[in-house]
Amino acid sequence: MTAARDDDVYTLLVQVGRSEGDGLPDGTTGAALLCYASGKDEKSAVDATVQVLRQAEMAPLEVESYGARTERLTAGEDIGAEDNALMDRALAENAVLVVSVTTFDD
Repeated sequence: MTAARDDDVYTLLVQVGRSEGDGLPDGTTGAALLCYASGKDEKSAVDATVQVLRQAEMAPLEVESYGARTERLTAGEDIGAEDNALMDRALAENAVLVVSVTTFDD
């Protein structure tokens, strides 16, 4: 499935708690996941991200959006080549990509 012409890629920071089968290391209390998600708007990108993470047996607690790529570029933000390539992939595949995981300890 390819993305619609008016879709964009959203940068989302998702905090997850622990759940059985989540794949997080033993001893951690949760994690922050940096995700790139395609969507026609922010709500659809957030909804798709939460759905994908739940299917992966993760427990999303909070989602913070840093905006669409076009909004970020318009605001003058510099997005590196590697991140742009990942965003292009998310858009082309109409996908949610987890690009970074930071685990939390007590």
